[in-house]
Parts: sequence; structure tokens; C-alpha cells
Amino acid sequence: MSRLSGSASGGFSPLTMIVVLLVGVVSLAGLGVLSAYQPQLKSGNDGGGHALSKSSIGYGALPRLLSSMGQTVILSRGPLGENGADSLLVLTPAAGAPPEQVDDLYHGGATLIVLPKWHAAPYRENPGWVTTLGVNRPDQALSVMPDDLREGTSLTQTSGAQRVVLSQPNGRAFGAPVTVETPRRISGAQWIPVVVDGSGAPVLVLHRDSLTYVLADADLVNTQGLKTLNGAKTAVALIDIVRTDGSPVAFDLAQHGFQRTRNLLRLMIEPPLLGLTLILAALAAFAGWQSLIRFGPTVQGGRVVALGKRALADNTAGLVRMTKREHHMASPYALLVRGAVARAIGAPRSLDGAELDAFLDRVGATLGAARPYTVLAAEARMAKTPGDLMRVARDLYRWTQEMTRARQ
Repeated sequence: MSRLSGSASGGFSPLTMIVVLLVGVVSLAGLGVLSAYQPQLKSGNDGGGHALSKSSIGYGALPRLLSSMGQTVILSRGPLGENGADSLLVLTPAAGAPPEQVDDLYHGGATLIVLPKWHAAPYRENPGWVTTLGVNRPDQALSVMPDDLREGTSLTQTSGAQRVVLSQPNGRAFGAPVTVETPRRISGAQWIPVVVDGSGAPVLVLHRDSLTYVLADADLVNTQGLKTLNGAKTAVALIDIVRTDGSPVAFDLAQHGFQRTRNLLRLMIEPPLLGLTLILAALAAFAGWQSLIRFGPTVQGGRVVALGKRALADNTAGLVRMTKREHHMASPYALLVRGAVARAIGAPRSLDGAELDAFLDRVGATLGAARPYTVLAAEARMAKTPGDLMRVARDLYRWTQEMTRARQ
């Protein structure tokens, strides 16, 4: 019988309920943090054509190479802002991307657009690898550029693998000889050649009216191109020729879905609002604890009509407050304070009225009181509002402390 009654008293112990509650709170908080930082937690090794991809058509090797050489590299997940105006922004748009992605991206410094070259499909056995299915048509590669840059621009290519020797337009050697599959060239009236191949066809060009560079062949800077020492030298030389000496190199990731979006949850768990969030969490925990454990016995309700001297005083104060005559109590209160101070300092009992006031003023001047009693009494008689009454009471209390030497 005792076992049955004990088991029916509750399904779970208080400790079990507390543990379950804590596990739920921690799990919910962890889920919120992961949701807030989900874009930043992606590895990015998805086989795409961006700076987080380690596939052959990706550009993950170039940032690591530049970082190992002591260069400043930024993996940009949003606008660079004013602090990144002097950096080189590298854009690697995917084939078929709308040109508005490049056109809407404002950058005050130099911008390098790497035209997409390969059409690839994911490799089944490894999600980070790809299988190349062929090269994109020249018109598909140029379609990622805004209309004002694409107008009058042509992209040509040759079939098969060729050994490419790059140079500057003045004939100075550039980089190192590399072998490129289906090499590409770019030309147009609005473009200035910066790097050309052995036949003199431009490979890297600069727009005449802006600091926009376009690289025709992605194999010169992607992971496939950096698999050889000559390819790495050429890629670094291409980056150095289009950027200011020592300026950072920023690889845009926002166009590939890795943007750092603003959300209220991440704002609440990052400085400077992190302190407010912790305070709110502590208050919530305190409220929960208070709801579980009562602080002391329940307050018993009192009588509807109170009895005794306190009730009489409260009723009298309430009546005075209802009639809005509180300020009339200032002058009688000043007289009560005068009498109490006179008794405390041993004033002659024969003094009264103005004589007592004058005596208190002389004693106050001797003791260094800030204000004489006659001035305080006059202010009490001139009180018109409850606020004036409170100021008179404060000043009389301070005067009492000074007269009786009770200040701390």
C-alpha cells in the first residue's frame, strides 16, 4: 500500500525535472547560436568556383598561397566598406550569374573579374570534387559582366592544351610559361592590354574608364592552374600587377551564397549588446527560480478597515492629501523643529517668538550653520506646493543636524 501511494505522488523527481529543463534551455540556446552563424560555419568546399572551394575549378589555393607569402587576404562575405577601399577585390562569378551581381557591387579600389571557364558537375564519391564537362561558350562567360563592360568586348579561344608564355605589352617577360587547356583571350576598344600571350593577344585587360580588370582565362589563377610551380608564380604575378603594392586582396564570397547577413539574433549575442542579453537571461533565470522556490511565507491579507494609531495617522494624511493642503503643514512643522532644537541646545525657556528666533540665528552663526532659522521659517510660510513642503523639510532637517552637531 505504501509503495502504491509513493509511486502515485509524482512521475518524476524534482532533480530529474531540473536536469530536463537545463538540457532543453542549453539545446535551444545552442540551436539559436548555430542558426545565427550558419553562413559562417559552412566549409565552402562544395566544388564551386569561389575562394572556399578546393576543387580544380575553385580558387581555394590562391588565398592560401598569398597568405603563406605574408600577404593580407580577406574572404569577404559582404561589402568591404571604407576600410577596404584600397584593397583588390577579386570576383569569380559563376556561369549564368546575373550581371547585376557585379554591377551592384560597389568598390572604390581595383576590381578583378575572373571570367568563368569550365562547366562542371559534382563528383559523386567526393562532394568537394567536380567533373569537368567542357568549357563555357564565350558568350556565356561574358554574360556575367555588366552591359557597359560587355559592349564591344570579344572572347576567343583555341582548342587543345597549349604552352602559354605571357608578357607585358612592352615585351617584358611576365610570370612563367604554363600549359593551359583551351587558352582564352579578350579584346575590345574599351580595354587596355595589361598582360598578353605569345601571339600578342590580351589575356588580362584594364577598362579605360574605371579600375576594373578582367582575366580571360580562369586556369591562370584557379586551383588547377596552381598545381605546378610555374602556375603558382604566374598567378602571384597576375595578382601583383593589378593591385597596389602591399594592399590586401579580398575574394568575394557573397555572390556564391556565403554572405554575412544581418539578423537580430546575431546582433543580440555580439558586443555591444551581449551584456544586455546576459542580463536578460539572468533575469529570466531568476524569475524561473523565484517561481519554483517561494521566498518566505505567503503574505497574509490585512483588515479591510485598519485599527490603531497608525491607521488614524494614515487616514489623516490621506484626508490632507485629498484636500491638497499639504503645503499648509510647512509653517507648523517649522515651529515644531524650532522647539525641538531649542530644547536640544538648552535655550533659555523664557525666550519665545522673535526673541527665540534671534537667539537660534546667533547660535547658528556661531556653529557655522549654512542658513539662519528666520530664513527657513519665512520659506515655510511661503510654501505653495507639496514640492515646496519637501524642500522646507529637507532644509530644516539639515539645519537641525548643524545645530545639534549630528552631521556625519
